[in-house]
Amino acid sequence: MKQFSLKLLLVVSVCFIALSCSTAKKANKAKAATAAAKPPAKKPGKNDPKPYNKVITKDAKSDEGLFTVHTLDDKYYYEIPDSLFDREMLMVTRISKTASGLGFGGGKQNEQVLRWQKKGKKVILRVVSYNVVAADSLPVNEAVENSNFEPVLYTFPIKAFSKDSTSTVIDATPLFEKDVKSLGLPQFRRRPFKVTRLESDKSFIENIKSYPRNIESRHVKTYAAGSPPSNSSTGSISIEINNSMILLPENLMKRRYFDERVGWFARSQTDYGLEDQKSKSLTFLDRWRLEVKDEDIAKFNRGELVVPKKQIVYYVDRATPEKWRKYIKQGIEDWQVAFEAAGFKDAIIAKDPPTVEEDPEWTPEDVRYSVVRYLASPIPNANGPHVSDPRTGEILESDINWYHNVMSLLRGWFFVQTAAINPDAQSPQFKDEVMGRLIRFVSAHEVGHTLGLPHNMGSSVAYPVEKLRDAEFTQKYGTAPSIMDYARFNYVAQPGDEGVALMPNIGIYDKYAISWGYRPILGKTAEEEKPILNQWIMEHAGDPMYRFGHQQVGDVHDPSSQTEDLGDDAMLASEYGIKNLKRIVPNLISWTTEAGEDYDDLQEMYGHVVSQFNRYMGHVSNNIGGVYEHYKAADQPGAVYTPVAKDHQKRAMKFIQENLFTTPEWLIDKTIFDRIEYSGSVNRVRGLQVRTLNNIMSLGKMQRLTEAETFNGSEAYALTDMMKDLRQGIWSELRTGKRIDTYRRNLQRAHIDRLAYLMTAKNQGKAPAFGGYQKSTAVNTSQSDIRAVVRAELKTLRSQLRSARGADSMSRIHIADALERIDAILNPNG
Repeated sequence: MKQFSLKLLLVVSVCFIALSCSTAKKANKAKAATAAAKPPAKKPGKNDPKPYNKVITKDAKSDEGLFTVHTLDDKYYYEIPDSLFDREMLMVTRISKTASGLGFGGGKQNEQVLRWQKKGKKVILRVVSYNVVAADSLPVNEAVENSNFEPVLYTFPIKAFSKDSTSTVIDATPLFEKDVKSLGLPQFRRRPFKVTRLESDKSFIENIKSYPRNIESRHVKTYAAGSPPSNSSTGSISIEINNSMILLPENLMKRRYFDERVGWFARSQTDYGLEDQKSKSLTFLDRWRLEVKDEDIAKFNRGELVVPKKQIVYYVDRATPEKWRKYIKQGIEDWQVAFEAAGFKDAIIAKDPPTVEEDPEWTPEDVRYSVVRYLASPIPNANGPHVSDPRTGEILESDINWYHNVMSLLRGWFFVQTAAINPDAQSPQFKDEVMGRLIRFVSAHEVGHTLGLPHNMGSSVAYPVEKLRDAEFTQKYGTAPSIMDYARFNYVAQPGDEGVALMPNIGIYDKYAISWGYRPILGKTAEEEKPILNQWIMEHAGDPMYRFGHQQVGDVHDPSSQTEDLGDDAMLASEYGIKNLKRIVPNLISWTTEAGEDYDDLQEMYGHVVSQFNRYMGHVSNNIGGVYEHYKAADQPGAVYTPVAKDHQKRAMKFIQENLFTTPEWLIDKTIFDRIEYSGSVNRVRGLQVRTLNNIMSLGKMQRLTEAETFNGSEAYALTDMMKDLRQGIWSELRTGKRIDTYRRNLQRAHIDRLAYLMTAKNQGKAPAFGGYQKSTAVNTSQSDIRAVVRAELKTLRSQLRSARGADSMSRIHIADALERIDAILNPNG
């Protein structure tokens, strides 16, 4: 039995083994069949993502920041964290270095909001617009999005994913190597120079650097150009461009809505989501985010000054000469008094940057730092641009550009406007403390721009002219209520006005404007703030100290809002100014020359005298055909626009005739000309006279005179009266029989030339806005009274010329020539 059992067990075992073998064979056959049915694994495509270490090799140089930027073999790779896809970023395009005649270094060319998106195997860079909006919760939002589709700026194939799959790698090189117009030379710059294409072989990336909140890309672009502004033999333009890409805040700052009665840099959106029966433009301020700390709210509500959550900090560039740094800092911190009016202390601070040893990574290009940058440039200027969030107006950073030669400009202004009464200005070189005070003044002015304040050209008219000669008044109030006016230096003050202030400080208007824009209104929405802001304005309504007047360009219609002027009466202020120029001219040689030196300084300062005199003529002549503009809300009484009084305009005309059209002999100094030029003095006087003459006889002024007479009758200074006064003054020799000298002959020919121009002048439309403010008078020349009045003037002048007898042969030749010219204008065909 045992033997049988053992045999049976062996048989069973053998059968089991055989069965197992058979099963294994079947399984293997099944697997083989499945493998045969399955297609072979697809090889990675050329554009498919590759393993991270195959793209970003050990030879790559990596710069961590907003994105990690990897540099490898002249290629720049962006490693974009997934958390930053669909976040909004502001791209600011500036010219960093430029050719002569093509803008200036630091000039902003474009600004746009970008959004990085991942789609399939690509990364898409889109341009986001905030010009048209509606709340997400409203049905109209869908329509707004459909009509505001975000255009694609560029697409990039995904090169790799990070090892932990939390970021995406793309090759960003083509974005800056190719001709992406919005990141390079803008179209309005290309047209005048006939730019046709990018020359790729002469264009390259200088560097790309990453910081915690921004990426700075610097690249050189060379464009083929038919009319380059310089180096024309190359047939091209080369510029260095800087693109700053800045991450916008997730936590949006509360807006503050704009009111034209207080000057402010602002931006607009068209909102379709309001309950109004039409879309509405909402305009809000550009300003820094100044907020009260939670623990200080009770103090703030009690009226105590508090330090804001985040201060405005400006660093002074390491490149700034040591002796000027303290003055630039003083100009920055001068604004502390204005922020105290807004409820804050120590709101704005000036600092030295860390040394290279203290922080080798610190750089002005890092958006976390606002810097007064000192530029070794011949440009005689300074400017204060800022970058702000287009969604809220929050200022994110600002770099003030301080060009070395601004000191030359300051010296010229200070000399020509104060040297008659100020010994500190009567020398070729100013003492350091004098120049330092001027630097402090300009620093404060430029900082005001970076805080959100534009020029307030209506400020200086608040002061009666005689008060500018009062030491007590000017020491208390400065030369204007706002340092944001171009009220440079006190040219009104006369010898004997000891102790008078020579320049403006942070004034009453500046404190008011900063308080209006920055004082927190706690617990209120932006919309709920508006009645409170209106009340703050109404508390000072009608007070000229608190008035804002915008900067006018081109057709100046409001004589009370002019650049470079002082006081409430242009004729009286200019009379004092000319008296001072007459004191300066005889001393120019002694005040501007040194033994062993040439006469370059004399030539420069004489040029400043001529320019200053020309400014006075502009201040006065803009009263003719002038219309005052005083912004008001609908609940305020009185007109917004008021024509300048007739008597005031006639005074202006008389002033021009006596001080400019009667040859300004005091300006013609042969001892100066013998040292600076071999010819040109006659033409210089002619140029001064022609500029003012053409300004008085501009289409806008003539049209406004016509309209004023239409509405105000005999109370207005009629166009015919103005033209008659002008003619009688310019051609006075026809009545007196006096000799007509060279200067007067030139002026009289210019008068005929201007009349000829007006007979054929084209229609004038409204000029495009400048900074949101510019306006101009529209004129239809063929259908207005202008051409008819001009024709009548020509006929009257012809009649007077026919009756005139010249006092000498040159006068007679001139009269005969004038008659020929007029006949040709009135009878062009014959």
